[in-house]
Amino acid sequence: MRTLAVLRRFYARLVTTHAGVSDPRIVEAFATVERERFLGAGPWQIKVGAHGYMASDTDDPAVLYQDILVGLVPEKGINNGEPSLHAKCIGAAAPTIADVVIHIGAGTGYYTAILAHLVGESGRVYAYEIEADLARRAVGNLTTYGTVTVRAKSALDEPLPSADVIYVSAGATHVPAGWLDALALGGRLVMPLTPIDRLGCMLLVTRSSGTAYAARVFSPAQFIPCVGARDERQSRALAAALDAGIPDDIRSLRRDNEPDETAWYVGDGWWLSTSAPA
Repeated sequence: MRTLAVLRRFYARLVTTHAGVSDPRIVEAFATVERERFLGAGPWQIKVGAHGYMASDTDDPAVLYQDILVGLVPEKGINNGEPSLHAKCIGAAAPTIADVVIHIGAGTGYYTAILAHLVGESGRVYAYEIEADLARRAVGNLTTYGTVTVRAKSALDEPLPSADVIYVSAGATHVPAGWLDALALGGRLVMPLTPIDRLGCMLLVTRSSGTAYAARVFSPAQFIPCVGARDERQSRALAAALDAGIPDDIRSLRRDNEPDETAWYVGDGWWLSTSAPA
C-alpha cells in the first residue's frame, strides 16, 4: 500500500541521487520534512519550464513528492524551488549539528525546515523573507521548530548574526559585504550569483581565516531576484564573465585589493580568483 512516508523516502533518494549527494543526514532530512505542510492546500500550480504553470488538478499530497517546482506566488514567479538543486546546494553548504544558519529568501519555510532538521536542537536558524505574506506563512509552518526565528525583512537591512552557514535562495548579481562579514571562521556561504534575467551559477564561499575566503562554482542556477542585491553594472560584468566561460579552477574570493591576472569576475570591493586563498 502506498503511504506518504514511503513516497517521501523514495523522493529523498531521487532528489539526492540526482544531485549527487550521498550524505545520509541530507537524505533523511528530505525523507522526514513534510513538503505539503509548507505549500498550502491543493490543487497546486506546477511550474513547467518556459511554459508557465499547470494546475495539479488534485489535492493529493503524493503529487508533491517529485522533483518539481511548485508555485507559491505564481504571478510573481515565486516557487518552492527545485528539490534536487536545493539538495545539491545544501550538500555544498554542509550544515552540521549545532551550526548557526541564516536562510535568505526562506519563502514559506520548506528548505528552512530541512536546514533546521540538519542542525538539530542545539543549532539555530534565522530565516529572512522580504515578502510579508510568505513570511507570515513561514511563521505558521515553522511553529514546531523551536530553533527557527523568522524575520520578515531583507537580510541587507541590518548586520547579520555570526553564522556557520548562510544559505541564499534568491539570485544576486554580486556578493554583499555584509554576508561575508557574517561568516564565522570556517563558515560557508552558498548563493546564486546571477545576472539580471538570465542563467547564472551557484557559488560556494568558505571563510578560511579572518581575511581569506576559498571559493568555487558548482552548478548552473537561475533564481528569482534578491531584492537589494541586484546592480545593473555588476550584472553586465557578471554576464560578460559567464559568456567567457567559468574556469574550473576558481579557488578564492578576494576583498579590498587590486585584481590581478587571476581574476575571473570583479565586483565592487571583491573579486573571484583562480589563485588559492591568500
